[in-house]
Order: sequence, then C-alpha cells, then structure tokens
Amino acid sequence: MDRTKTCPPECGSGLGLTGAYHPPMCRQLLNALIALVLVITLPLAPAEAAMDYAKQVLIGADFADRDMQGVTFNLTNLREANLSGSNLQGASLYGAKLQDADFSNSNLRDATLDSAVLEGTDLTNAVLEDAFAFNTRFINVKISGADFTNVPVRGDVLKSLCAAAEGTNPVTGRETRDTLGC
Repeated sequence: MDRTKTCPPECGSGLGLTGAYHPPMCRQLLNALIALVLVITLPLAPAEAAMDYAKQVLIGADFADRDMQGVTFNLTNLREANLSGSNLQGASLYGAKLQDADFSNSNLRDATLDSAVLEGTDLTNAVLEDAFAFNTRFINVKISGADFTNVPVRGDVLKSLCAAAEGTNPVTGRETRDTLGC
C-alpha cells in the first residue's frame, strides 16, 4: 500500500511543490513561508527614541519639531543647534554644551540638564517641568514664558533667572516667575 500522496493545491502545489508529501511536513512548510512573509512585510518601528548622540559634535544641527523622547545627548556639543518645538521629554543632556542653542517651544519635561552649559540659550515658552538642572549653568538665557515647575536649581542661579523671568507659558498657563518661586 502506497502511503505517499500528491500535494494538494492548498498545500503549495501552486508554488511548484508537487509530488510526494506528508501532511505534517506540508503544514510546517506553509507555516515557515507565512512567517517569512510576515517578517519581510511588517514595517519596522522608528528607533529614534532610543538614539544615543552622546559625546558627539553636533554644532548647528537641526532637530527642530522632532519627537526625541528619551534621546541621550550626554557631553554632546550642541552649540547653535536648533531643537525648537521638539519633544525632548525624558531626554538626557548631562554635561551638554548648549551655547546659543534654540529650545524655544520645546518639551523638556523630566529631562536631565545637570552640568549642562546654557549660555545665550533660547528657552522661550519651553516646558522644563520636573527636569533636573541643579548644577546647570544658565548664563544670559532667554526664559520668557518658560515653565520651571519642580526644577531644582542652585540659589545663585535662581537669583539670576528670577531677574530675567517674565511671561506665561502657552502650554501650561503658568507664569515663569511663579514656576521659579521668585
């Protein structure tokens, strides 16, 4: 008695897989083909949130209006970079050089700015709520409308920020002076 059969159409004979077959092997072959097709055709998710730009020189880089949640810019030179309108929530800018960088209208909630150098940096209307900035250098920064709610800063820095504080943040509705505790 011959136990081999001809491969029926539903098992792949349309793919040139004719001849003797065994039903379990046919199912395994079809499952493997389906898995391969799915792997090839599924779109890849963007990995920008996991980007690491640490220790790079990105002078004048343009990151405007981008979703950069959780991105790492530790010890990165971002002098004159444009990050306006970007979502940098949870980003790490530890020790970054941010001279003359534009962070206007950016979301810096929960960001780490400790030991960063902000000199001439534009923080107009930025939301820094719950950011960590205790050892951050703020020199001649533009903070009109910025929200510093729950941002720890040194006393000497607070004094200079309060001298420049004005405006209301358009996102949170909070006055800059109030968020600094001036």
